[in-house]
Parts: sequence; C-alpha cells; structure tokens
Amino acid sequence: MLEIKNVSKSYGTKQALSDVSVSFPRGEIVGLFGENGAGKTTLLKSILRLIKFQGSITLDGEEISCNNIEKLSFATAEHSFIPNLTPSAHRDFYKEHFPSFSDKRFNSLMEFFSLPDNKPLRSFSLGQKNQFEVIMALSQGADYILIDEAFAGNDIFNREDFYKVLLGILRENETVILSTHLIEEVSDFIGRAVLIRSGEIIGDVTTLELMEKGDNLVSYVKRAYNYRADRVSKALGELSEGE
Repeated sequence: MLEIKNVSKSYGTKQALSDVSVSFPRGEIVGLFGENGAGKTTLLKSILRLIKFQGSITLDGEEISCNNIEKLSFATAEHSFIPNLTPSAHRDFYKEHFPSFSDKRFNSLMEFFSLPDNKPLRSFSLGQKNQFEVIMALSQGADYILIDEAFAGNDIFNREDFYKVLLGILRENETVILSTHLIEEVSDFIGRAVLIRSGEIIGDVTTLELMEKGDNLVSYVKRAYNYRADRVSKALGELSEGE
C-alpha cells in the first residue's frame, strides 16, 4: 500500500500541495486528473522523494528510501534517460540495478512501438522518446508505475493501442498512476479517478461506483470542478460583501 498523509508542498509563496491524503493499494490503474499547475507532478515527485515536502509518504508502512525505491518507477515527459545511450545500453544498465527487470516485457514493448534498439536516443523523435520512457518504467519490475503526461507527442491511435496492450501485460500486484489531461480517452482504461485542483484532492471515485450509479467519468469530473468553482465564487462574494 502506498499511503500519502497530510502532504503539503510550497514553492515560495505558491502552495502546490495542501494537506493531501490519499492511498493507493496494489493492483489499480488510477487516473490522476487536474489542470496545469494543479499539483499532479508535484505529488508524483513527492512520492519519489525527488522534492522535499511536509507530511508522510510510506510504502507498506515504511518511508521511501534507497531500501525500497526500486518498487517505484517513473515515466515523465521531461525524460529521465541518457540521450547518448541506445535502448539496449539502457536495458543492460537497468538489469544491473533492478533484479526484477523484465527482458520479456522490454522486448515486447520495443517491438510493439517499432523502436530501434541500436540507435542513440538523441536521434529519436519526441514521440519515440516518450514511448521509450514508458517502456523503461514498465520493464523495471516496480510495483508502482507513475506516468506523468508521457504521451504528449504521440498520436491518438498509438495511445489507444498502447492502453489495450498495457491492460494485457500488467500483473495483479502492479499499480499504474497515470497523470493526464486526456480524461475521456482513458475513461475505459482506468479503474479509479483521483481529481486534484489547486493542490487539494477534490474527488476520488472508482469507475465501478460511477457505473453502478449510471454515471460516467467525464460528467463526474465536470461536476466536481464546477462544485469547486461555485465554492470559490461564493467565498469571493462573501469576502467582497465584508469589505
């Protein structure tokens, strides 16, 4: 279980996360939704200990450290690979450092995306670089795979095919946390949606719960954001009246 309790993070005077508490059991595919600047990337980087924060983030009851960080992997549009190395060199490097690295998954995904394994990554297109970033995150052997807007440069047909492949290769104990703006596109792919706005969690629902109510993800997200907007408008109105 990945547990986030009362996590806050600020950059100067900007509050990026405000008392965020949420947990992620193993075996879920979670969509993390929010507008630009909502706090999605900050939350993922906090989980990975890439930035300092206030609060607590634990994995199976333990603080995340060099002792358990291999259970987490990260794919980001900022890219974390070494541009001068080839995919095969990255594979060899990962195999040395991650005992659970899956050659089978790596080779299958490289073939699926039709990526060359003997060319330096600096020669890849943006879409190919994003694809490779995801391949490495999925092949590492982590229990939690964090994907932060990693498909920005890929066409819709490629993305839709990938979602189908991903559903077929994930193990029961693997959890994917997918940060994306593409709500409608992933609505049939994810099993749970977590909504974040202005650094706060404003919604958390499973797609099964929505289905049982005859609802859908897009409508749920719109209502959640409109409700939040109404609260802000009301608060501003009350403040104005008090001046």
